[in-house]
Amino acid sequence: MALTMRAAVAAPRGLRRLFCTNPTASSPTFPFTSTPPSGATSTRQMADPSTNLFVSGLSKRTTTENLRAAFQKFGEVVHARVVTDRVSGYSKGFGFVQYATLEDAAKGIEGMDGKFLDGWVIFAEYAKPRPPPGEAASNMTKQYGRPY
Repeated sequence: MALTMRAAVAAPRGLRRLFCTNPTASSPTFPFTSTPPSGATSTRQMADPSTNLFVSGLSKRTTTENLRAAFQKFGEVVHARVVTDRVSGYSKGFGFVQYATLEDAAKGIEGMDGKFLDGWVIFAEYAKPRPPPGEAASNMTKQYGRPY
């Protein structure tokens, strides 16, 4: 009887350890953790602060009006736009919000980054400027010495 009780108590703890995202609570033999090792830096390049924000993770049901209303709580929104598919008219999952001031834009990022909008978690960050027309970013650049 004591053996079955001990097995019933131990099983959830083992599963909890397997599926836990907290690296300190996970098993030392389990190699995957949710955070990078200490001292590691993110390879993601942050854009310079601007009044224009890039918002990703939008639901297909999110409209420009919903996006504007969600971000209007944090400052004066000059322009909001959800990028949509030309054929279906549904959201492509990202959009842009432009604030009147840098302070409002910073409040918008702080208030909406990682929050829910239309049932989806969205991410807000400063938008990166478009490259000049002659220098469009391309995936067809020379890499690893391969000729194209």
